[in-house]
Amino acid sequence: MSIVRNTKYRATGARILCGASLFFVILSYLVSTARAHPIPFSYLDLRVNGGRIEGALVMHIVDLAHDLDVERPESLLDTKIAESKTEAIRRMVRSRLILAADGRSVDLELTNVRPLPDREALSCELQLDGGVKPAALRIQCALFPYDPQHQTFLNVYEDDALAHQEIFTRDHQFIVYQTGAHQGWLSVVGKFIREGIYHIFTGPDHILFIVGLLLIGGRLPRLLSIVTAFTIAHSITLSLAAMDVINPSPRLIEPAIALSIIYVGVDNLMVGKSGRDMRVWIAFFFGFVHGFGFAGVLKEFGLPRSALGWSLFAFNFGVEAGQACIVVAVASFLGLLRRRNENLSRRILIAGSIGVIVSGAYWFIQRVFF
Repeated sequence: MSIVRNTKYRATGARILCGASLFFVILSYLVSTARAHPIPFSYLDLRVNGGRIEGALVMHIVDLAHDLDVERPESLLDTKIAESKTEAIRRMVRSRLILAADGRSVDLELTNVRPLPDREALSCELQLDGGVKPAALRIQCALFPYDPQHQTFLNVYEDDALAHQEIFTRDHQFIVYQTGAHQGWLSVVGKFIREGIYHIFTGPDHILFIVGLLLIGGRLPRLLSIVTAFTIAHSITLSLAAMDVINPSPRLIEPAIALSIIYVGVDNLMVGKSGRDMRVWIAFFFGFVHGFGFAGVLKEFGLPRSALGWSLFAFNFGVEAGQACIVVAVASFLGLLRRRNENLSRRILIAGSIGVIVSGAYWFIQRVFF
């Protein structure tokens, strides 16, 4: 009987050890993904007015520096250097952004390259040859293939009214847009729900903040109150920022998000001494800060107020769906550890909290000084 029991304990211990190893592998992955720039997106606006087609393209300096072999991405924010790269940017864009009107290739000319320091990006005006208004516009877009996570957000306007929105990814690189056929609200909702889920799963700082809040554990009602507080707070600032009511600079928000992660890790280590669990208030307070971070993606999409309501709701819903998946997975795993081995659970809390602090400090230094 004792041999069977020992074998059972060893098997349980092995499962716990595998689970703990998986936890730290995930933690290491989250830290390593922070080395990439935090906003791997480009923004493309196309305006169809009669037979005239115009556009604007915004690209992040890190992406451009990579493909233009520029050693210091921030040097592209210098107007003279940016203008000197106009021809190289033009060749790159023309080979990766291809348009056809009614089956006829549309010649694209790139003009007026200018830096956008607040967005760490360059803006380019696009001029396309005119003619009769096309019935169908084929758009193929794969701007930065080196980055598998890169996305390009597209807005198509007809006579200054938003008619269609699209998100180009590595697996979705072209569409055929029928002029005069405005996009339905269900299509908008579907796209932005997917984008909200994508954003939370590719935002290691947001994930680590949530994981840090869950490390101490607790009963389900307690965990739900923490997540609800975070949701309420970031939904408020997400809405306010997306509607341009409050517009703090990313140079302030990104380091503040890193500080929130550090704070959570420190608080986890202090709870054992003080016995006071303040996670609900921590989640609520810093949820306001993270909401501005979520809004950065949606606001930069350039949505007019007529389309903002559905897009905002769908994006926020997608963020919450992704967040719920993370909470269920992490809380279930930590709950299993706690039931099986309280001592190991405590060691994971300490080690995990230290990892959270180190990660937050790394991001803070990176975002403030680099």
